[in-house]
Amino acid sequence: MQDKFSLNLDDMKASQIYNLILFILVNISITIAQNPVQQAINQFVKDPANINSSISIHVLNLENEKEIASFQPNLAITSASTTKLFSTSAAFEVLGANHRSDTKIYLEGELNKEGILKGNIWIRGGGDVSLGSKYFSPEGKELDFLAQWTDSLKKLGVKFIEGAIIADGSAFGYAGVPDGWDWNDIGNYYGAAARGLNIYDNLVKVNFRTFSVGSKSAIVSIYPEVPGLNYKNSVYAANVSGDNSYLYGAPFSFDRSAEGKLPSNQSSFEVKGSMPDPELQISLELYRACMAAGIQVEDGYKSVRTNSLLKHPNYSTMKLLFLHEGKTVEEIAYWTNMKSVNLFAEGLLNQLGYAISGDGSTSNSLAQLTKFFKDKIATEGLILQDGSGLSRSNAISAKHFTSLLNYMWNSKSAESFKKTLPVAGVSGTLKGLCKGQTGEGRIYAKSGTISRVKSYAGYVETVSGKKLAFAITVNNFTCTSSQITDKMEKVLNAIAAY
Repeated sequence: MQDKFSLNLDDMKASQIYNLILFILVNISITIAQNPVQQAINQFVKDPANINSSISIHVLNLENEKEIASFQPNLAITSASTTKLFSTSAAFEVLGANHRSDTKIYLEGELNKEGILKGNIWIRGGGDVSLGSKYFSPEGKELDFLAQWTDSLKKLGVKFIEGAIIADGSAFGYAGVPDGWDWNDIGNYYGAAARGLNIYDNLVKVNFRTFSVGSKSAIVSIYPEVPGLNYKNSVYAANVSGDNSYLYGAPFSFDRSAEGKLPSNQSSFEVKGSMPDPELQISLELYRACMAAGIQVEDGYKSVRTNSLLKHPNYSTMKLLFLHEGKTVEEIAYWTNMKSVNLFAEGLLNQLGYAISGDGSTSNSLAQLTKFFKDKIATEGLILQDGSGLSRSNAISAKHFTSLLNYMWNSKSAESFKKTLPVAGVSGTLKGLCKGQTGEGRIYAKSGTISRVKSYAGYVETVSGKKLAFAITVNNFTCTSSQITDKMEKVLNAIAAY
């Protein structure tokens, strides 16, 4: 009995050894069979900095639409500014590259022979985000368009306005900011929401004067001048080399706060914040321009949002004096992706709803975007709360991105869309990415960065001539943003070398 038992035990050991050898050989064969891109992805996923991370990666061959490599490609997570690929591509497809939003100036009332207008001048907003933007005007000349407006009024014979300058951006709603925007963001320049009327990139420049280390700073000027805007200043001078201050403030609120640190002993240090109410501001700026041009305005400046008696104006009874055309979708989309301008992304998104249904609110525009793409790309599990990616409530998988990129690759707008994307090691937000490495000049992509989120999505022209689409997003890594970028570069270079 003992000999038989020993024999069975030996057989069991032999069987276990056989299975172990078979397991090792299978895994070796799988590893050998994996392409270098998949191997690079596997190494990235195993990195200690990603132990607790949420990761979604997908690489697609655009020539045959076959998957090259992936990791959790259907996992929908926060993707930061790569979200702008949806708003810009939808603008190209729905509106067209040459579409321009406009701002219309109306006369309400009668203009007599003496040049007296017994009524009001209305500014009707069409959501143009390029109006007075630094991206389309020389520095210091951003508000020169107002002189053109007053010149037009003077040519029409307007000398005196018994009523007011009234601004109306109501067709785009007054909802504040999109869902999921952080309180820490919305008072700063990059947290400026798009409105029906926009001016000067919807920002203000707050200039601080700092003194010795540890002392409180002083606010010396704010431009443009915003009546009633008040900052509770808690910014102190410190041994820092750059801007470590933050501006806080709710939409439409003129009571705001400034906190943080700035370099010591600076006579003027500029910090940018979001403008409380661009609609009201544009009516003020035209009022000022009229008065400076000698056109008196008796009843000042007003806005529809702040005056319930002005709601729902009947433009069919008014006279259209002139319209101001904004920049094209192609021009705005270029800066949206090249420099990751949140305001422009939100503005392009809102143009969808406005063009389709006359409602430029974020909620309606997102519904129109989703409806447009529903039968064109993979949208199951896709959650969009804004057009810029500032919202942490967005949920987008790598496959959502590659599906979108594949669709745009075959679009009539393909080349125009691709030109808006920064090039690794060359331009825009990718200028420092893969510099001097395989990916330099081969990767055309949008980057995305917010706290604990890093993302890239776009196209790759590989060393061997292949055309690929890719997306890689990581949430909750434990290293710094620059360190995770270095780790992601290995994956990007592997894709470029494929």
